[in-house]
Amino acid sequence: MVDDSPNGLDTLTIDTANLFREESITDTQSGNIKQLIPITLDGTEDSSRDRQFVGDTTLMTQMGPIPVQFPIPAKNLQEAFTMFPEGVQGAVEKLQERAQEMAREEASRIVVPGQEPNRGGFGGRG
Repeated sequence: MVDDSPNGLDTLTIDTANLFREESITDTQSGNIKQLIPITLDGTEDSSRDRQFVGDTTLMTQMGPIPVQFPIPAKNLQEAFTMFPEGVQGAVEKLQERAQEMAREEASRIVVPGQEPNRGGFGGRG
């Protein structure tokens, strides 16, 4: 956690009660799954907490490669690989929704020639 102060680095802390060891598993073609294994401060596995899984792939688009990363709510690695395609699809849908939202926001900023900002109407006369 970092403080909002100008250089906030002096208050940077690590949550030592929430440590994970990361393993990356890949098929070298479609993507990879990061397996986050909970550990204690001495580095031993913490069996009182669940493993977490994160999918990671790159989609090729007309505009170039887009990295896609998404959580996978799996209980084990086999289940994570089974859920991987669904996770990619969900992440892509969220990206599309965000792109549409950004396009709407940008469209609402279009200023019509002759219209003064914050006055409403056309031509700025009223």
